[in-house]
Amino acid sequence: MNLRMAMYLTMATASLSSSSCWAFSRSSALTTARLRRSSSTAVSGYGGRRSSSTTNAAAANYLQHQNHRSQSLSANAKRSEQQTRLFSTTEEISDSTTSNLSEEETLASLKSPFLQTMRDRGFLFQCTNLSELDALLTEATSKNEAVSAYLGFDATADSLHVGSLLQIMILRHLQQSGHRPIVLIGGGTSKVGDPTGKDESRIMLNDDIIKKNTDGISQVFQKFLTFGEKSVEEAIMVNNDEWLSDLKYLQFLRDYGTHFTINRMMSFESVKQRLAREAPFSFLEFNYMILQAYDFLELNRRYNAQLQLGGSDQWGNMISGCELGRRVDGKQLYALTAPLITTSDGKKMGKTAGGAVWLNADKLSEYDYWQFWRNTSDEDVIRFLKLFTELSLEEIEKMAEWQGADINKAKVVLADEATALLHGRECLAAIHDTIDTMFKGGKSAEASTEGLARIFVSEDELNAEDGVKVIDLFVKLGLASSKKEARRLVQGGGAKLGEEKIEDEFAVIAKDDFDEKNELTLRAGKKRAGVVELK
Repeated sequence: MNLRMAMYLTMATASLSSSSCWAFSRSSALTTARLRRSSSTAVSGYGGRRSSSTTNAAAANYLQHQNHRSQSLSANAKRSEQQTRLFSTTEEISDSTTSNLSEEETLASLKSPFLQTMRDRGFLFQCTNLSELDALLTEATSKNEAVSAYLGFDATADSLHVGSLLQIMILRHLQQSGHRPIVLIGGGTSKVGDPTGKDESRIMLNDDIIKKNTDGISQVFQKFLTFGEKSVEEAIMVNNDEWLSDLKYLQFLRDYGTHFTINRMMSFESVKQRLAREAPFSFLEFNYMILQAYDFLELNRRYNAQLQLGGSDQWGNMISGCELGRRVDGKQLYALTAPLITTSDGKKMGKTAGGAVWLNADKLSEYDYWQFWRNTSDEDVIRFLKLFTELSLEEIEKMAEWQGADINKAKVVLADEATALLHGRECLAAIHDTIDTMFKGGKSAEASTEGLARIFVSEDELNAEDGVKVIDLFVKLGLASSKKEARRLVQGGGAKLGEEKIEDEFAVIAKDDFDEKNELTLRAGKKRAGVVELK
């Protein structure tokens, strides 16, 4: 199959109502029929693709990325085959496109710097009314105005993890292109719980936990975005609890419930997967998609948000928001999704053997964050450089030609640039010093431990009847995800205290184990370490 035909097959998306928004696709009856016969290659969406001489390279890169996500793409393909109405309506679903241009021509002709960046760096997966959105963004830029776009983050933990970084980078590129990011904290929707991708209901969170989590996740955005009111592109942060918690149930149902059908909601992949597994699916969770759609309507009314950004797993909910705005307020709203990122071996990004890769420094040290990126596989490093750094595409294309040991240099660049964006470039010196002295033949007594994860113990804890067990410290430092894993690490010879191998899985530490700085260093394997400090 030639590359051009492969691109056509991979760029099919669900048809939408003719007076609303369209997924950018070739949605003719013939194409749909072909997709039904070739579901293994069809996807709901398309990937970022560069124009002119780099078109084929970027298209090939996207096709390679598709293979890494076969299961999720298969689900997307099934959605693209269905011509189901998003809402109760008498309008017919049209099979025509909103432009006479082909997909490749439309992508190549994008004028908006933001959409060009999304396309060229691999962020662009699905978009409604792409040509119209491009015109809207371009016109706003020519008038020194900004289009407001939002992205939502539920407060389900007290820190975001690296799986959310792709969305944060999208907001950063949006602001750098002269448009206004709206960070929506899901204080209200967190009381319900997003069922997407979950086999069971989320744990119910009380108001105090949601408040704590909201405070925890909010701090990271300050590192990537500029907030304020001095210029049109400065970001704002809002919480959907402001409007969701004050809704009157019966009035809400009367005003908006008629615009949603159970038929359509049951066709959502998150619902079908849960029901297929015969897992309980509460009425509370079933309402999440309605609340997310209502968020878009409310944000448009309050802040003139015209574009919703998100991951491709949110596509159905996002389209519902576009359609609700059109039906209720007669507004043209847009949705743009990025692909769900998995590693080359098909694993969901953001998890390691030691647990989640958190963005807050109090949950994961700068050193461990750097190591996460340094451990990127050879197959992923160039793709991640495009998505998670701000290096120019020209620089990245040069690195794509590196072979052998030089690929490891590209991984160091990735780790440096990604870590600098989150924690500041000033932390890199300590990280590299730690690596040079601790993992390249240096003695631990001379090693810098500044960049390592750190926990504290007291003399009272050391003198307690049970003492402080080494395996407990490995877990607290994030060097092992559980005591069982810590024991396996000891049994396998990969656990060290300083330079000495730990032989006894029941060992406890003593005051004599600490150096003159009242520190001891625990190591897990060759590249991971943490510090226990006596306070």
